[in-house]
Amino acid sequence: MPAITDRSTKRPVLDILRLGHGTLECVDIAKTRRFYEEVLGFDIVQTSPISLLIRKGFDHTYAVVETGRRVEQPLLNHNGLEVVGEAAVDRCYEQLMQIKDEYGIRKIQKPHKQHGNYAFYFMDLDGNWWEIVSVGPGGYADAFRDRGYDLTGRHDIDIPKSTHVNDPEVRARIARESA
Repeated sequence: MPAITDRSTKRPVLDILRLGHGTLECVDIAKTRRFYEEVLGFDIVQTSPISLLIRKGFDHTYAVVETGRRVEQPLLNHNGLEVVGEAAVDRCYEQLMQIKDEYGIRKIQKPHKQHGNYAFYFMDLDGNWWEIVSVGPGGYADAFRDRGYDLTGRHDIDIPKSTHVNDPEVRARIARESA
């Protein structure tokens, strides 16, 4: 059952330096690399005959491993690619629609507003979901800089589970109820 959570007061068991990478599977490393470089513009380092490291904009990386199998990632487990402005989202959508067959893009949803952002989702040749989303200058990381919108411990407000603090209306409501 969805709920507002509280911050733990316990010291972490593990002394972790940073969240450094995630892992994506691919069917064919050469085709996947071409897609990541030519379509998404990722920085890429090949780390073995069956693996790549990819990144874009920051030092967080994904390891991409050729497993030879295609497993469809659930849409909720998508990877967010941030752009500036709704026009940029629309432009990305149109560009992907023009090249989808050439690069094996399997599904593309139309751009729409959701949880305060304008975005669309698409599934790549390997079954991974990506979201092209227009966000503010700091992206989702702004939530760590502006704790005024952190819902942790906010048992005083009733927020439906489908709302999101990226939505300006939700932020305004939280600000009003915090005053």
